[in-house]
Amino acid sequence: LAKVPTLHRQHPRSGSNLVSGTLRQQLPLPHCAPLTCYLMNKICILFLSFPDCRPLKMAEGGPERNRQHSNNLQGLLRLAVEAGSVGDTAPEHHPMPEERRQWLQDALSDVFNGQLDEVKQLKDCLQILNETPGDDAGEEERRWNALDTVADLCENLDNARDFCKLSGMRVVVDSFLECTDAGLRWRTAHLIGTCSQNNPFVQEHVLQLGTMPKLLEMLNNDSSDLVRIKTLFAVSCLVREQEAGLREFIHHDGFSVLMRAMQSSVEKLKVKAAFLLQNLLISNPEHKGEGSCTDAVPHKLNIPNVLCSMGMVQQLVALLQTEHDPFHEHVLGALCSLVTDFPRGVKQCQEPELGLEDILNERSRMLKDQEEFQEELEFCEQLLRACFSQPDESAMDR
Repeated sequence: LAKVPTLHRQHPRSGSNLVSGTLRQQLPLPHCAPLTCYLMNKICILFLSFPDCRPLKMAEGGPERNRQHSNNLQGLLRLAVEAGSVGDTAPEHHPMPEERRQWLQDALSDVFNGQLDEVKQLKDCLQILNETPGDDAGEEERRWNALDTVADLCENLDNARDFCKLSGMRVVVDSFLECTDAGLRWRTAHLIGTCSQNNPFVQEHVLQLGTMPKLLEMLNNDSSDLVRIKTLFAVSCLVREQEAGLREFIHHDGFSVLMRAMQSSVEKLKVKAAFLLQNLLISNPEHKGEGSCTDAVPHKLNIPNVLCSMGMVQQLVALLQTEHDPFHEHVLGALCSLVTDFPRGVKQCQEPELGLEDILNERSRMLKDQEEFQEELEFCEQLLRACFSQPDESAMDR
């Protein structure tokens, strides 16, 4: 422990980092709870090996020479780091003093009591959410606050699983996802996304509750822009790196809903929808080919073929014909992903009536000297090369 390692929590499938940082950082307990058992084991070993360890002196006679460590997880970690950096010489072994043994016991007790306290908070919030609605004007705000608190607690993956095991997800989906109060609707959608993100157990639980068609209906038709934005977040967390969620999304015509979101007048919704489409194409590149995917590997999804069959290329090109918008970068990115190593996508982009080549050439000229649009310019040039570049005749003769 002389050098403090960087610690990562990773998604079990994608390997994407969920929490990273060093032990020296002031991480709140909810974010480091999954590491607690590992850390406590190492610290207990340290105390058994260095029962007479003292705080490390910053300088001889310095102000922290006899610094007292706070009786909590942070103090425990700090003492462990300092003790581990005392030196390389083998320590003398002595019985652990009673005072130090009591300090260690109190610190460990505080750590685990903190985790139990979070479960109690979840139960208290659920009690509020389960109350029968009345005429009290403050009840609506109490439910808002309860949903906000649960969402904060469920940033921790373990708390999110506990919330589902307490039947909390069923309560909020059944009672608030489609209620008349927009404040409850968007908070519920946000909570679904927060709990589901990179958490397969919660994703499967949410899907079993029949949540996907409700979310797509809200994304399509809700009168509140904020509800639609939060709903798209929830949908994204249920379909990315989750094949069962993606299958259900396709089954309920989710890509058509996503296209209508890109055609809306809500800028944030348009950008997020286009980004999700691009991400889904990038994360499913292995199924491209002419009519080979679903037949050869029936359990795999063939997103490019699905999109081409529903006319997505034509609709994406139509979006590029509107007044230039920053979200066009993601539209072009989606088109690039759709044509890469996928002849059917290239063929559809080459249809003369679309006029895509002229659109790309004009867009390239417009963006050429604008540094803030360089990535969009690169997408234009990539599409031109993939769909409209002529083979080198001299190379063919050779």
